[in-house]
Amino acid sequence: MTSHAWSSHNSAGMKNLVLSLFPGADLLGRGFDSAGFVVVRGPDTLLGQDVRAWSVTQVCHAFEGIIGGPPCQDFSRARRRPPTGHGRAMLEEFRRLVTEADPDWWLLENVPGVPDVHIPGYVTQRFNLFASEFGLRQKRNRSFQFGSRDGCKLVLLRGTQSQSLKPAALASTSGHRTFADFCELQGLPRSFTLQGLSRRAKYRAVGNGVPVPMSAAIAKAIAARSHITADIRLCACDCGRPVTGRQVSATAACRKRLERRRSHGGGRVTIGESRTARPAPTISPARPPQLLGTPHRTAQTIV
Repeated sequence: MTSHAWSSHNSAGMKNLVLSLFPGADLLGRGFDSAGFVVVRGPDTLLGQDVRAWSVTQVCHAFEGIIGGPPCQDFSRARRRPPTGHGRAMLEEFRRLVTEADPDWWLLENVPGVPDVHIPGYVTQRFNLFASEFGLRQKRNRSFQFGSRDGCKLVLLRGTQSQSLKPAALASTSGHRTFADFCELQGLPRSFTLQGLSRRAKYRAVGNGVPVPMSAAIAKAIAARSHITADIRLCACDCGRPVTGRQVSATAACRKRLERRRSHGGGRVTIGESRTARPAPTISPARPPQLLGTPHRTAQTIV
């Protein structure tokens, strides 16, 4: 496989170089692009490629981070058939490629029912975000796992949820909406298109993606990790919300999450080995996210 640049950037050796795995339409990568990262796309079934036949060693780059959203169908509450095992296999592929690349950090996105993923040498922070917390008119819940070598956790600033919400933009259904309306719910420009795909494939590709303002907020939080302060503490549930005074948890939902962990001993399937996390360093907040509509100008594709 060879790497085809989509821009004039010389990305070799760049500290902000990020590899996007399982990219699809790469809404996740678009958010990182808008935050100043240079995004390289890995192989994807959308282009007839198989990640299992690919190795990071085929690319002469040193990646700062790896992002990706492996297939979620096996872990979704909406599935109507027994799990196929494909989802777990793709999580293992994500682990394999992170281990090969040895980046400073990694970010995995999936549905809330996905197992915990641990990779030796990384401290993991798990949190959920809703699209409506980032200026979008849908309340879709996305689960993220962030692994870092230095153990620094993310400060995640959420906005006020919109009171006027529409049905979520799902890969399984268009909801009788135009493609322009569907893209807008995901934070894409209404003019966005995917050449060469059928109507159904376009909806599926966009619906599978992470809302762009959400991914941009995470990217900014990652970029802000180096700004250490002495007065910011984070919620004990790992949601990334700051707490003050004698607070341990930020919200009622955070308290319930901590109670479930205590009563069930975690209660979640884990893939890989974990490393004991040290107390989370304090990080200055990222800038509030804004609705994005910029083209994916700095991305590269590995084909």
